[in-house]
Amino acid sequence: MDMNKEQLNVFLEMSTVLTAFSEYELKGTGQLEAYFNTVVEIVGQGIMDELLNAFAEVKKIANNNEAILNKQLRFQLLSNDKLGPITRNIIKMWFIGSWYQLPNAWRENYGESQKDITFVVSANSFIEGLLWPSIDSHPPGAKAPGYGTWTNKPQITEL
Repeated sequence: MDMNKEQLNVFLEMSTVLTAFSEYELKGTGQLEAYFNTVVEIVGQGIMDELLNAFAEVKKIANNNEAILNKQLRFQLLSNDKLGPITRNIIKMWFIGSWYQLPNAWRENYGESQKDITFVVSANSFIEGLLWPSIDSHPPGAKAPGYGTWTNKPQITEL
C-alpha cells in the first residue's frame, strides 16, 4: 500500500500524544507503517482521513497548551462514537501489538470489514509493544533483559 507521507507523519504525531512515547521511540519499534496500514485496511482511507483531520483540529484548538490538548483529545477523539473505538484500538496496537475487532455497534453504524477481526499485527508487534518498556520488563521468550542479568538479585521497589 502506498501511504501518504504527510498522513503517516500526522499518524505518528497523534500516536505520540496517545501513548506518551516519543517519535524516536515509536519509530524504533519498526511498527509505524504496519499500524498505519492496519487502520486504513480495516476502516478505510475516508475514516482515516477523518481521524487525522480531527487530530489536526484538536492540535489547532490546543495551540500548544497540553491541558487543552488532553481535554480536546478526550472530547473530540476518544469519546466520539465513530472515532473513539478506532483511537482506542490504535493505543492498544502500540502497547500490545494487536488489533482488536471493533464493537458490533460500531460495525453496524459505520460498516463492516472482513479484515476487522482480532489479530496480532505483525511478527514483531508483540515483541516491540510499548507495554514492555512501560513496565520496565521485556517480552517473555523474545527479548532477553541482557547478558548476565540473571546474576543480579531482583530489586523490589515500594509503591
